[in-house]
Amino acid sequence: MEISILVLPLLASIIAGFFGKLIGDRNSEIVTSLLVTISAILSTIVFYNVIINQYQENIIIATWINSGSLEVNWSMKIDTLSAVMLVVVTSVSSLVHIYSIGYMSHDPHKPRFMAYLSLFTFAMLMLVTSDNFIQLFFGWEGVGLCSYFLIGFWFKKDTANSAAIKAFVVNRVGDFGFALGIFLIFYLFGTVNYSEVFELIPTIIDEKLIFLGIELNSIDLICLLLFIGAMGKSAQILLHTWLPDAMEGPTPVSALIHAATMVTAGVFLVVRCSPIYEYSELALNIITIVGMSTAFFAATVALVQTDIKKIIAYSTCSQLGYMFFATGVGAYNVAMFHLFTHAFFKALLFLGSGSVIHAFKDEQNINNMGGVWKKLPYTYTLMIIGTLALTGFPLLSGFYSKDAIIEFAYLRGNTAGFYAAGIGILTAFLTSIYSWRLIFKTFHGDYNNKNIKIEDTHESPMVMLVPLFLLSIGAVFAGFTFKELFIGQNSVNNFWQDSIFFLKPLSTDHPPTWFLLTTPILVTASIPVAYYLFVKNKDLPEKISTTNKPLYQFLLNKWYFDEIYDVLIVSPSKNLGLFLWKFFDIKLIDGFGPDGISNLIKKCSLKANKFQSGYIYQYAFVMLLGFSALLTFLIIR
Repeated sequence: MEISILVLPLLASIIAGFFGKLIGDRNSEIVTSLLVTISAILSTIVFYNVIINQYQENIIIATWINSGSLEVNWSMKIDTLSAVMLVVVTSVSSLVHIYSIGYMSHDPHKPRFMAYLSLFTFAMLMLVTSDNFIQLFFGWEGVGLCSYFLIGFWFKKDTANSAAIKAFVVNRVGDFGFALGIFLIFYLFGTVNYSEVFELIPTIIDEKLIFLGIELNSIDLICLLLFIGAMGKSAQILLHTWLPDAMEGPTPVSALIHAATMVTAGVFLVVRCSPIYEYSELALNIITIVGMSTAFFAATVALVQTDIKKIIAYSTCSQLGYMFFATGVGAYNVAMFHLFTHAFFKALLFLGSGSVIHAFKDEQNINNMGGVWKKLPYTYTLMIIGTLALTGFPLLSGFYSKDAIIEFAYLRGNTAGFYAAGIGILTAFLTSIYSWRLIFKTFHGDYNNKNIKIEDTHESPMVMLVPLFLLSIGAVFAGFTFKELFIGQNSVNNFWQDSIFFLKPLSTDHPPTWFLLTTPILVTASIPVAYYLFVKNKDLPEKISTTNKPLYQFLLNKWYFDEIYDVLIVSPSKNLGLFLWKFFDIKLIDGFGPDGISNLIKKCSLKANKFQSGYIYQYAFVMLLGFSALLTFLIIR
């Protein structure tokens, strides 16, 4: 049964990818959706066994590499951590498959799209079920490759191609650090299997290494290199620039990549490697700083964006920041809890935005929407649910998981923890403001679209609404239902068991009441504030942006990260590439190589052709020259 969870998405990808034209578009959609849905059902059964029976298993599927001390298996590690990820990945993926049947109904390449979705799911399942770093890296690169396929799916759009290349290249930067981390692990321990590496970690606590001329503790270096990989995959600040541009792909792609799969891989990596990170205070503090910086940065940028999908994308970036600073303060189980709940409400918001875009015939600018809440009642209601969950409104799933992160950061008791808690509260307020801005500008106020009559907007078909409804159930109930299981007092021993390692037990104290009430009060108060700003007094935001134009431009241009990278990295790289191409490639290599030789032969041929004149004395002269040359050669020899 467990192996079927892996094999079924791969089989679905093969069938749709290689036989899609043979079986037809509709059959490709049905087969892929059915097989991934079966995989989701089996994952739920495994998750149930983990909860009830503390089920753990490491299933060896095949021997992969056996060379010297390097022994790597293709295996399926089932424990609490992987079981949670199996449910998240397969459930969201199955709903995205079903949703895509309606959303991509007018696309001429449906089998290829469904094949990419299924292959993406398979790669992510390979990643989360690995029992060694090599299989993890295989799945890691697999989701990177599939993201390139999916983001650039509409390959006739230049912006889609550029976004796909950008995502691929930026992730390669992080993956280079990740690969170095794996190499260092093998160098130090002679193995890449989790169980063996984690057992040997305490033996190198005091070991030092020289890296780039700097002496570092070996554990610190391993953790930092692995975290660089996590930063790239999970779009943390400095390596985040690919995430908003990835919105050029179809909306189901955004939901799959940003809600439950690719971007959560970095969080999963840090949590899986908790037996390493727990011994590196330096790495944990850096993760905390990076996480809280990302959460705040992305929230500020989302305040002024106008593309509905980019607003939600920056929200994803911000929520990933929360997850990372949860791991940074040692609350790995809380980070996984937020990852779990976030998958439902973020997929709901992305697919809901797709329903809006579908109604507006591919319009994505929220300034060109408005006044359609009565025309799209189901989409409106479901997106309200997703927004409430995202903002952490009391009793919805985001309230339990996000507030828990802020509380545990506060209870950490160190400087980084207090800063993270403060930034977390501020970011929660900003999140609520930009989330309700999206809702009010999209569904309320005046209808602002000049290209489409409001009568032409319509609700999405049931094949798109049913997945939204199912996700809304998770957005409402996942937090309350699973809170005690994931982050309760006995969760570490009873639920997480050995899948997460805690060197120091988590605090069981309770923050002061004022602290507990601060975030819910701010989140609730932000709703009327946003309503006043974006419905009642719509001129006020424009006046604020005009008055504070430098700040507005700073946020609108995403803190100028793209421009800085273009000046420092992209343009010099392009100029260097052009110089190498024109001078070394064309002038030297081609000039003295194939082009030079062919030109020389051509010139000699043209000269020799002149001797073919038909005059006997010229032929006699050529023969005499040839005889003289032959005689000279023989004499010299």
